[in-house]
Amino acid sequence: MKIKSIRSYAKNLALSKPYSIATRTITDVENIFLEVELENGMVGIGAANPAPEVVGESPADTLVNCQTAFFGQLEGGDIRHFQQMVFEAHEQFPHLPGTQAILDIALHDAFGQFLGIPVVEFYGQKIKSLPTSVTIGIMPLAETLEAAADYKKQGFVVLKVKLGLNVEEDVERVRKLRERFGSHFTIRVDANQGYSLEDLKTFYAGTNSTGVELVEQPMPVGMEAELLQLPAGQRRLLAADESLKSPVYAMKLAQEPHPFGIFNIKLMKCGGIAPAMEIGSIARHGGIDLFWGCNDESIVSITAALHAAFACSNTRYIDLDGSLDLAEDVVQGGFVIEKGLMRPTGQPGLGLSLLR
Repeated sequence: MKIKSIRSYAKNLALSKPYSIATRTITDVENIFLEVELENGMVGIGAANPAPEVVGESPADTLVNCQTAFFGQLEGGDIRHFQQMVFEAHEQFPHLPGTQAILDIALHDAFGQFLGIPVVEFYGQKIKSLPTSVTIGIMPLAETLEAAADYKKQGFVVLKVKLGLNVEEDVERVRKLRERFGSHFTIRVDANQGYSLEDLKTFYAGTNSTGVELVEQPMPVGMEAELLQLPAGQRRLLAADESLKSPVYAMKLAQEPHPFGIFNIKLMKCGGIAPAMEIGSIARHGGIDLFWGCNDESIVSITAALHAAFACSNTRYIDLDGSLDLAEDVVQGGFVIEKGLMRPTGQPGLGLSLLR
């Protein structure tokens, strides 16, 4: 089945609730979309919104790349050769994971539709459902507790709390959450590179009794060696995020002794489903668990991450709430969330429907 046409466009998606992290306040997100139409009318959809401060590529860069001759020459190609197309895109656009991911996702979606099976089943589905965490940005204590209460009403059972500006205040927020809600929530935290080693030790000491499940990227990229000063049990709870950008980084971080016991995989960092699966395999052989995350993204790329996550046997955690706070999107479908549990729809490809 040949590819009939390829179209790309940008759309700014407003957030229904702006939020803050350690470095900035976010009110809306720009996403780039790619539609790969087959001769039979099936349309595979890709999306990307890479974070330039993390990977050095902006959404605007992605859109420019999608309109180059490389993408144009894919028209007329056979969708059965999609893996070769993904490989060639990585060769053509090295170190540009947004560009790689948008094509990777669209081709996976189109190929899954062509086969008549979900993308996750193409790789072999290992997991049926998992609870996704929902994110509470950096905010005053009273607002933190209010946000948690709202998520409880919605049926969610896992919180990811953004930290990293003031460790004493961070400790208080986590302890008050545990006091207020008891064992209802599993609590994860993300310091977004905001801690020093001493801050991290202070956080561990102050929250020892709260049962924090994991700590995501507590210290800046480049300080991974300092984490080795921590006991192995504490390092086991650390998740690499900004430190993990590709399979090459995964190979380095999988060497003993591990600075991180968990790998946070984001398609917008690594370049799509194919390299994400490579990272998953490296982690599995290294005895490292997987934690799948996201930016503020369209349902398109969130669903792609979910399919990849559920095809990896060492996936333990998902944080795929990036589309829940969007006030708009270009598609519907993709996944189902019931009482906090997230799962694919079981429809061919990524199970998406374009909103026209």
